[in-house]
Amino acid sequence: MFSKHTTIKKLSILLGGFFLLGISLMIGVYIVSFLLGPPSLSSEENTIYYSHAGDVIGEESGVEQRYWLDLDDMPEHVINATLSIEDANFYKHHGFDLKRIAGAAWADIKSLSLKEGASTLTQQYARNLYLTREKSWTRKLKEAFYTIRLEMFYSKTDILEGYLNTIYYGHGAYGIEAASKRYFDKSADDLTLAEAAMLAGIPKGPSYYSPFNDMEKAKQRQSKILKAMQDNGFINEKAYQSSHEEALTFADNEPIQATSLAPYFQDNVLKEASDILDVSREDIRSGGYHIYTTLDKDLQKQLQKDVETIMGTDGDLEIGAIAMEPDTGAVQALIGGRDYDTSPFNRATQAKRMVGSAFKPFLYYAALNNGYTASTQLLSAPTTFQLKNGQAYSPTNFNGYYANEPITLATALALSDNVYAVKTNMSLGTGKLVHAAKQFGIAGELPNVPSLALGSASVTVSNMTKAYSMLANGGHKVHAHTIEKIVDRNGKVVFQNESGTTEQILDPRTTFILTDLMTGMFDHTMDGYMSVTGAPISDQLTRNYAGKSGTTDSDSWMIGYSPQLATGIWTGYDDNRSIEKVKERTYAKKIWATFMEQAHKDTPLKGFQVPSGVKGIPIDPETGKRATPDCPKSRVMYFEKGTAPISFCGEHNPDKSGNENNDDDVPVNREKKGLFRRIIEKFF
Repeated sequence: MFSKHTTIKKLSILLGGFFLLGISLMIGVYIVSFLLGPPSLSSEENTIYYSHAGDVIGEESGVEQRYWLDLDDMPEHVINATLSIEDANFYKHHGFDLKRIAGAAWADIKSLSLKEGASTLTQQYARNLYLTREKSWTRKLKEAFYTIRLEMFYSKTDILEGYLNTIYYGHGAYGIEAASKRYFDKSADDLTLAEAAMLAGIPKGPSYYSPFNDMEKAKQRQSKILKAMQDNGFINEKAYQSSHEEALTFADNEPIQATSLAPYFQDNVLKEASDILDVSREDIRSGGYHIYTTLDKDLQKQLQKDVETIMGTDGDLEIGAIAMEPDTGAVQALIGGRDYDTSPFNRATQAKRMVGSAFKPFLYYAALNNGYTASTQLLSAPTTFQLKNGQAYSPTNFNGYYANEPITLATALALSDNVYAVKTNMSLGTGKLVHAAKQFGIAGELPNVPSLALGSASVTVSNMTKAYSMLANGGHKVHAHTIEKIVDRNGKVVFQNESGTTEQILDPRTTFILTDLMTGMFDHTMDGYMSVTGAPISDQLTRNYAGKSGTTDSDSWMIGYSPQLATGIWTGYDDNRSIEKVKERTYAKKIWATFMEQAHKDTPLKGFQVPSGVKGIPIDPETGKRATPDCPKSRVMYFEKGTAPISFCGEHNPDKSGNENNDDDVPVNREKKGLFRRIIEKFF
C-alpha cells in the first residue's frame, strides 16, 4: 500500500504534468497563430441567391443596408452600451474572459451541453467574420484560433470598430449605422442614450429582442443595459432614470424595399435554408452562403408581367401564384402578393383560403377508384339532402343552372356541377374524400362533411399546386422545394437536393383517366346545360392542358397543368370580402392561360402518357354511351379495361340503340355493374 506521502507526491507530479501540458499547448497555439499571420478583416457575410441557370437574383444584406462608421464618429453611449452588455472587460482581456469562460464551462459540463455562452466581443467578431453559429467543439477551437489572431495583430479599436459595423441588428440591418436608420430613421451620431441602449440589446437575438417584434422584451433588455451602464460607471442615476422613462419614436415598421427579383420567392428560400441547415434566418442572412435556387428567371418575369397587365397596378385585390415542375417539385416562379414593399405576407405559401370546386378532382379520384367511370350518370337537379344530424343541406349550381336530367361524371367535372359532386361524396361516404385528399398531400384538418366536395376546406396555393402536380407526373409524391444546393462561405457544399423518382402514391390508371377528364373544362364538345368552365380562356390555349377552377364568394382559383408545368393562381381580398366585380372573377383564369401559353412557347409538345390497362373509346358526352356516326358530338374518353360502356348511343338513331360491342372491354360481370347503377339511380 502506498504511503500518504507517496500518494501526494504522485498526485503533484500528475497535476504538474497536466499544467505543463496546458502551458505547452497554449504556447503552441500562440506560435501557430503568429505563423498564420493576421486574418483578413474583409467579411463575406452577404448570402447570395442564384437562379436555376446560375444568375444572381438577390443578395441578403446588400450595400444599401450596410454603412461603415469610424469608431471616432460613434457616440460614446453607443460604444458603452454595447460593451456593458456584451463585454465589460473588453479592454482588459486578450480575447478571452477566463472568469466568464470558467463559469460557462462548468455549466456546460453539468448540463452535458454547449448552451452556455461567455463569448467576448472579439470572439463574436471572429465568429461573424469566419465561422457559422453551430455549437460544436470543432467550431469553438477554430473560433479560439481566430480570436487569438485578431487580438495579436489588430488593435482594440480595429476590433471594436469592425464589430459595431458588421453585427446583425435584425430586419436586414448590419452595423450600428444601418440599425439606427432602420429603427429610428436617423444617423447613429444622433442617437440618444435610450435609443443606443435599445439597439445594443438587439444582436443577442435579433428576432427575439427587436422592438418591431416584441416591444415588451425589447424594453426589458434596454432596462438591463441601462442598469449595466450605471453599474459600470458610464452613466449616473439621473441619466438612468431619464433614459429609462424616455418615450422612443420608431421609424415606420416597413420592410426594406426589395431591389431584386422575386422577393416573395427569396423569403421562401430563406425559410427553407433555415430549416435545412437548422440555423436561424439571421445566421443564413449573414452566413456568406451561396444558395442555388429553382427559380426560372424568364418564367418569374413572365408571371409578374401577366399579373400586372391583367390586374393592373391599383386596387386591393390580391394574388398568390406558383409555377412548379411536376416531376421534381421545383418551384420555378412564385408571386405572394401585388406589392412586396407594401406587404411581405406570402399569399402563395402562407394564406389558407377556401378552394371551392378546385377540390373536386380529389373527390373524383376517390370515385373512379370506387366503381365510377367517366360515363357514370347522376341526376343534375335541385336536391335537398337529409343529414345524419337531422339538418337539411341543399347545394346549388352556378347561377341556378341544372340539366334536370342525368349527366355523366365527365360532364359534371367539365361543367362543375355541384349537385353531382355532393351526391357522389355522400354515396361514397365522406371519409373517402378525406382519405383521397390526404393521399394528394393536402395538409391540415379537413371537415368530414358533404360540403367538402365543394371545397369548404381552406388550403394554400402551394399545397394545391403540389397536389395537382401529382396528377401531372402520373401519381408520384411531390417534394416542393426552392433550393437545389447550398454552398458555405468556404466553398463547401453543405446541402444538395437529390430530386429523383419518388414514391408512387396514386394509382397511375386512375390518375391518367382523371387527368384526361380534367382536360374537358377547355373542350366545347362537353358543353351541356351550360358552357364548360374553361370557355372564357379556351380560345387562348394551343395545347392540351388539364385543370380545374374554383370560386367562392371571396376566392377565385385556377389550377392546371401540362406534363411539364403545374401552375396555381388564387385571387381575392385579404379581409375575405366578396369579389363583386365580374371582371375581377376572371383574373385567375386569364393570368393562368396567358402565363401557361408563354411558358410553353418554346417547349416541345408533350402529351399525357396513357398507362397500360387503359383504353380510349369515343363516347357521346350527353348519354355516356359509345358514340356512333349519328352522334353530333363525340369525345374520346378513357376507361380501365372491363369498365367501358357496353351500349352504343341510340339517342340520335333509335335503330342502333343498345347494340353491344363485343371487344375485350366488355365487363366480366355485367350484373354487378348494373346493380351499382341501379343503386345510384334508386337513391339519387
